[in-house]
Amino acid sequence: MTFKVTATGDIAKRTFAREEVLGLVRKEEVKFVDLQFTDVPGRLRHVTLPSEMMNESMFTDGVAKLDGSSVKGFVDINESDMLLVPDPSTYGVFPWTDGQLKTARLICDVRAGYGRGRFARDPRHVAQVAEQRIREAGFTDSLWGPEVEFWVFDAVTWEASTPFSSGFRISSKESAVEARGTNFPIRFKDGYYPAQPVDTLSDYRGVCVNYLRDGFGVLSNAHHHEVATAGQCEIDIYRDELVTMADSTMTYKFVTKNVASRMGMIATTLPKPIFGDNAVGMHVHSSLWKEGKNAFFDPADEYAELSQVARYYIGGIMSHSRALCAIVDPTTNSYHRLVPGYEAPVYIAWSKMNRSANVRIPAYEKGSEGAKRVEFRTPDPSCNPYLAFAAITAAGLDGIRSKIDPGDPVDEDIYKLTPEKRRALKVGELPGSLKEAVESIESDSAFLDGIFPKDLVEVMTELEMEAYRSVAARPHPHEFNLYFDI
Repeated sequence: MTFKVTATGDIAKRTFAREEVLGLVRKEEVKFVDLQFTDVPGRLRHVTLPSEMMNESMFTDGVAKLDGSSVKGFVDINESDMLLVPDPSTYGVFPWTDGQLKTARLICDVRAGYGRGRFARDPRHVAQVAEQRIREAGFTDSLWGPEVEFWVFDAVTWEASTPFSSGFRISSKESAVEARGTNFPIRFKDGYYPAQPVDTLSDYRGVCVNYLRDGFGVLSNAHHHEVATAGQCEIDIYRDELVTMADSTMTYKFVTKNVASRMGMIATTLPKPIFGDNAVGMHVHSSLWKEGKNAFFDPADEYAELSQVARYYIGGIMSHSRALCAIVDPTTNSYHRLVPGYEAPVYIAWSKMNRSANVRIPAYEKGSEGAKRVEFRTPDPSCNPYLAFAAITAAGLDGIRSKIDPGDPVDEDIYKLTPEKRRALKVGELPGSLKEAVESIESDSAFLDGIFPKDLVEVMTELEMEAYRSVAARPHPHEFNLYFDI
């Protein structure tokens, strides 16, 4: 895999033309090609073609292999015929396959059948529209860098909920309550950067980094164990443009899950599987650029070297934070994370360095134009990255367009402030449940216009409320502890 330098001076994956892809399939003796796409909730789906079925026309005409009515959030049965159009720039080879099973992948755009054009609810299309809106707003580039955290467990079992039973069990050799054999336990909230052998997953993450780079051209800055016990991991992805980074985030999830499975473990981005310890988040760093200059950087600003454009961008994100939760924290489990005391942001405020605010300006370096960015700490990795990055873009651009003032930064630990002090500082609060998040986006969705089709927002919220009701209707095991003898 080779790399190129972008207009902002960054390193990015080399893009392939369709003729090159066909040549590489032959040259590398690839036997199968996986055509991948993402449904509305954010699950990766695929269909596999024998490599001899590959031809140049599929990159323009598409492959008629998709029943859209069978894909979550797509279409009804009466309009189900759809096409997958591979993007040659996403070509990569699964590093864990060889010989007669050597498999390449191509990420696809989804097209409605019978000449009806791009499918508007295709999440990748929404991200592409967001990227276009950034250019229309006068910026030439945007850079995105999500910190995707995830779990790696030795085993997970759960019962399908029945009228008479419900429960789950997690097993981890690092667990504070289960460490065994030659492994040291990691205490609750004490898993940040431990050296081997306490960190049992360093080699696993190294394999993931190699596979991401060599198989798919996704570069990593670093990898490390995160704060929680029992296998909380993070692999940082080197920043890139919006759609490419969303592709890379889906690839990241795909690789980390497959490598874990092949090592006899299981990886997940479920935000909060463990009570009493930190959850996994996906802090999203972003910046807007004009002709190689960072539009967020102003060396004359004494507080954080932050431009007025960046402040308006922050104002947009803060103004729409509650509504954004329906897209960037889209599961019922997401709201077990958004509680005080576990580093996850609960309050709507901005600051430099302060990790209790949901919008943060990292301040590691002074005078660095390239490093200036806005960190939105609310998202978790259960979200669909195409939709999450597009929604953040919509909020930020609305802030710039409407000149939304974010107010004064809050540099105190917001968790320790009294309710009265939070009110005085005009600190808002994120939704406490998926239902609240859905209600928020139902009353505040106009900022998404021009990027999100209205029916996509409707479909998303319908799916989320269906999930919310299905969980809310079932007895919880902890209720037996609380009330069984009442």
